Amino acid sequence: MQADEPKGKLYDGQMLRRLAVYLKPYKASVAGTLVLVTLHGLFDSLGPLLTRYAVDRYFTHSPVSNLPFALPADPYNGLTILTIAYLTVVILTLLSEFGMTLLMNRTAQHAMFDLRRDLFTHLHRLDIAYFDRNPIGRIVTRVTSDVDMLNELFSSGFVAILGDLLMLLWLLAILLSLSPGMTLIVLAATPLVFAATMRFRTEVASSNRRIRTAVAAINSFLQEHINGIAIVQLFNREARSRSDFARINREHTDAYKDSIHAYGWFYPIVEFLGMITLAALLVYGGVSIPAGTASLGTVVAFFQYAIRFFRPIQDLSEKYNVLQAASAASERIFQLLDTVPAIQPPATPQAVPQDTTITFENVWFAYKDEEWILRDISFTIRPGETVAIVGHTGAGKTTLTNLLLRFYDIQRGSIKLGGIDIRQFRPEDLRALFAIVLQDPWLFTGDIRSNITLGTPGLSEAQIRQAAERVNLLPFIDQLPSGLSEPVAERGANFSTGQKQLISFARALVHEPSVLILDEATSSVDTDTELRIRDAQRELLAGRTAIVIAHRLSTIQSATRIMALHKGQLIESGSHAELIALGGIYWRLYELQYAQPATISPLPLPEPSPS
Repeated sequence: MQADEPKGKLYDGQMLRRLAVYLKPYKASVAGTLVLVTLHGLFDSLGPLLTRYAVDRYFTHSPVSNLPFALPADPYNGLTILTIAYLTVVILTLLSEFGMTLLMNRTAQHAMFDLRRDLFTHLHRLDIAYFDRNPIGRIVTRVTSDVDMLNELFSSGFVAILGDLLMLLWLLAILLSLSPGMTLIVLAATPLVFAATMRFRTEVASSNRRIRTAVAAINSFLQEHINGIAIVQLFNREARSRSDFARINREHTDAYKDSIHAYGWFYPIVEFLGMITLAALLVYGGVSIPAGTASLGTVVAFFQYAIRFFRPIQDLSEKYNVLQAASAASERIFQLLDTVPAIQPPATPQAVPQDTTITFENVWFAYKDEEWILRDISFTIRPGETVAIVGHTGAGKTTLTNLLLRFYDIQRGSIKLGGIDIRQFRPEDLRALFAIVLQDPWLFTGDIRSNITLGTPGLSEAQIRQAAERVNLLPFIDQLPSGLSEPVAERGANFSTGQKQLISFARALVHEPSVLILDEATSSVDTDTELRIRDAQRELLAGRTAIVIAHRLSTIQSATRIMALHKGQLIESGSHAELIALGGIYWRLYELQYAQPATISPLPLPEPSPS
């Protein structure tokens, strides 16, 4: 997927502004966190000052300036007061840190809940073509791994970055008030630390992009090969799969190694610069104390502050890694959220009419450019008709129903419902008229009842059982220990294909659709199940429009009309008897299924007309 490919510049500011939108509903919590962050920085910076007062007042007996409170002359009482003050500052520091961590993590979870909800909702609005183009594993990565990376940013990144910045400001103000000379020594190393940080930033940004790309590729590979594990084992493809996975896994490992390499040289360099600064402070103090320009307490406090001064810089560099990873993740997330569905509702949608006459007028359609799947298709299906569509594989049968349900939009011509172009309806209003049973039945984790109703409100137990009875599913349900409440495993793995298909039939019927679409619905069931479905089919289709796509021609011989497609063109249309008498494509398909191979004579098939 192109969105996963590494690009040049990361637009951190733009992404962070978009992410900040998810914090707006929780402004009160964010404001409370900011207050606690400010207090935490203030409390954490007071400890060295108290140490300075203790050393200068009671150990070297130097004059102490800027003392906010009077200290007694007695060392025992004075040190007791300073000790209590120091413990109080430590406790306040811990409490403020606990409060800001708790508050921001709760806020982050709410924001991530909203983001995941928006992603999941947006995925439901995207057209089917989007899922055709993008691997499911990588889409799953957007909602899981990428959102988790943003959660780390919200829960620790923002707060830590702000806290470190405030700490630097507090420390700089205190250092300047204590000794401008020693402050310059501390600041002298800052340009070197900044240069190392910028180099570190470049390397980590690149490796983080590659890591996220590799994670998405791993998820996609696993999703595809786990779903197809039976094929992998059947064709002894385990070794090839391991080799392919090793290649993808190696890309992930190499990206992480580059990130580790960046951390490996960055922290020692910052630590080395910090030690050089402390050594310079030691020299400066050794000269200043005898000269009377600095006290021992001030030098001791400066040592503590210098260590604390470089700690936020290291933390900021580490949090920049979080920021970079979150920026890369947010880039992918917002690319997904910014994807505009190809199927758009009209500005002024019309109400779906009572008349369910379906009309295809000179319809041309291609999934890509002008590689036409359907060519100049025209027909009409009147209410109550059962129309069967047959043809060789790739003739465009399923494409017709996909266009009717507006999963895709046509390039030429029009599709009308009740004389109104279907593009004038909201897609959800249009699809509410239809129910479809696919060749590959799909069941969701839950129970049989939820798979039949799909959460539609207002469906009673009697309606569910009636629908199950009409498709001959009820005897099977009544044999189960829990009946309709029988658990359904992922994709219905605990049921046979025929049983899953019958559940799909009951699902379609319980919603009482105006138009029922059976897309090769009996091709994957056994003969006994097919006979049960065929016995109920006349009752199922009574009083409603039906479109039946079938390879098994035995299920469609009673259809009102049969349409034969060949290479995207409608070649024949008529009843079973009429098409058999015509001796064309339908006759050819019928003979292939029911006649002996030796009796089948070659039949030249018409070529499609040029576009």
